[in-house]
Amino acid sequence: MSSVLYDAPGPRAKLRNKILTVLFVILLALVAWWVWLKMDDKGQLEWSLWEPFTTSQAWTTYLLPGLADTLKAAGLAMVISLPLGALFGIARLSDHTWVRVPAGVVVEFFRSIPVLLLMLFANEVFARSTDVSTEDRPMFAVVTGLVLYNASVLAEVVRAGILALPKGQTEAAQAIGLRKGQTMSTILLPQAVTVMLPAIVSQLVVIVKDTALGGVMLQFTDLLNARSTLAANYGNVVQSFVVVAIIYIIVNFIITSFAGWLEQRLRRGKKSTGAVMPTAAVGGTTATGGEGGGAPGLGTYVEKRDT
Repeated sequence: MSSVLYDAPGPRAKLRNKILTVLFVILLALVAWWVWLKMDDKGQLEWSLWEPFTTSQAWTTYLLPGLADTLKAAGLAMVISLPLGALFGIARLSDHTWVRVPAGVVVEFFRSIPVLLLMLFANEVFARSTDVSTEDRPMFAVVTGLVLYNASVLAEVVRAGILALPKGQTEAAQAIGLRKGQTMSTILLPQAVTVMLPAIVSQLVVIVKDTALGGVMLQFTDLLNARSTLAANYGNVVQSFVVVAIIYIIVNFIITSFAGWLEQRLRRGKKSTGAVMPTAAVGGTTATGGEGGGAPGLGTYVEKRDT
């Protein structure tokens, strides 16, 4: 089967793909074996270096508190960034210049600055201009930097998601008398959510990983900072890196899995509610352009909300 974007592989292409797959698996196994041998030669596979992770002290004293701070900072950044990004994304689509231009300047400004620089700047602002305690300052700085950067990125995601919808959606909503705010909230945004969801999830994963920057530069007690303390006490630097990497993989896998489930649920919900909408009377005429001269082409819109 072929489509506009993809041609189904033929017999030769299928054979070539199988051969390449086998070669890749063999190469990956050889690399893993080489890494295993090198670690064994350096004594990094000794049980004494891995044993601390089988005890409760390493987890309750170091890793779990660090993971809690990581999730707390990431959660706060997500909760603030999502609505803020949606607000600026919609503002960039405004017909009013005094709304669209300032929103665009803010988005482009913070989107162009490295998130680490934003964290460091926020830390200095909190240190010199506020009464935030020394213990809470790293958390505030990390969350502020994450919000400023990721809200700007999410604003572009929202704007692109709305612009990706067919123009006929907006025209049809205007034809039945919906105002701009009603069109955005009831027609465009509900449909754009499914389009935007993969990009939004990718950015949420970035938020979780970027909290580690605060642990390195601001002594924020996140998972990576807790790892360094643990490694200093047990002398297992490589092992602690491996364990922390696995924890990050698990957390991000949970986020992406939940987002995938949510996306499928949204798509199923739209399909289940995608029945033909009843014809709406507009000024004594039917919206399907029937007798009396209804709005031409509007019936195309009211077929399904998700088309």
